[in-house]
Amino acid sequence: MPRELGLRYGANPHQRPARVFASGELPFTVRNGAPGYINLLDALNAWQLVRELRHATSLPAAASFKHVSPAGAAVAVPLGDALARSLSIDRVGLTPLATAYARARGADRVSSFGDLAAFSEAVDEPTARMLRREVSDGCIAPGYDPKALEILSKKKGGGYLVLEVDPAYAPGPTETRDLFGVTLEQRRNDRAIDASVLANVVTEAKELPDDAKRDLVVGLITLKYTQSNSVAFALDGQAIGVGAGQQSRIHCTRLAAEKAELWWLRQHARVLEMPFRAGLGRPERDNAIDGYLRSDLTEPEIAAWRGAFEREPARLSADERREWLSRIPPVSYVSDAFLPFRDNVDRAYAAGARYVAQPGGSARDAEVIAACDEHGMVMAFTGVRLFHH
Repeated sequence: MPRELGLRYGANPHQRPARVFASGELPFTVRNGAPGYINLLDALNAWQLVRELRHATSLPAAASFKHVSPAGAAVAVPLGDALARSLSIDRVGLTPLATAYARARGADRVSSFGDLAAFSEAVDEPTARMLRREVSDGCIAPGYDPKALEILSKKKGGGYLVLEVDPAYAPGPTETRDLFGVTLEQRRNDRAIDASVLANVVTEAKELPDDAKRDLVVGLITLKYTQSNSVAFALDGQAIGVGAGQQSRIHCTRLAAEKAELWWLRQHARVLEMPFRAGLGRPERDNAIDGYLRSDLTEPEIAAWRGAFEREPARLSADERREWLSRIPPVSYVSDAFLPFRDNVDRAYAAGARYVAQPGGSARDAEVIAACDEHGMVMAFTGVRLFHH
């Protein structure tokens, strides 16, 4: 592997020259395409995420990264019929790794447009075929089956970025960053996240089912590589709503809750049976579903999504939305830092959250615990803050 690699440009096209280098060999090779600066920020963060998910759950993992935060992340839990239909996925011949990516990409399909995909295992042919039909800028994995590499090397007119990472590579204990001519150094965030961090349950309700423990761990590891402040909702081994990079935690929670609710609404029978116009592309279809499900659009925005259908489908009424949202299974809700006010718990509960994991340590911990007790939620204090910048 080389020690240095020239990049197309930095964070923006006018930021030239740009390169990536290491004191030893780089821990990855370029199998196809040419990386840019942001591509590598996404790829190296995403690889760490899926590697940790695999270690914590023993399941194949995948992530869909955009602008240095995951739009979705998941492990290989089988897809139900409604979810598969909402993703336009044929479950026949779906491998565990392809299942993980279908879930990761399907968490927020609008935000995943043009993603950097990451995989904990060597990419197989079914996963490559799934990637081929999506609008994606690149991928990173510890290997590629020959047919998978052939498929991906033809994507984007032969320019699709394919990175192969050394799975045995382990970085040193410290990391540095240059900013405005100043070098910052810190210990790398090598804190392992697994079910052991959920031992301190502080609410009256104490039972954390195994599925909830898995989902809380998936959510916490996702947040470890999400720009702070951040919260996430998780269900069935995947993040279903990620709120990243907000200055206020309640804004993170509102954003993530809205995404989680849209994820569930996309599985409503009326959405699954939408009369799309013939020949409509997947991105246009995703945008149309997003527009159809939102209640805050202007008239020009509504007119834009109407054009995606042969005939305009009837909108879900407020009562229909509430009834469908009330059916969502118990969701796990995680925060990268303490919850400062109970409003976060109240909003999360309204979006189906029944299990919570957060560091604790707020001056209002007692109020937050009381809010969980009022709702019958189970909350664990992890004692571990997971800020990421």
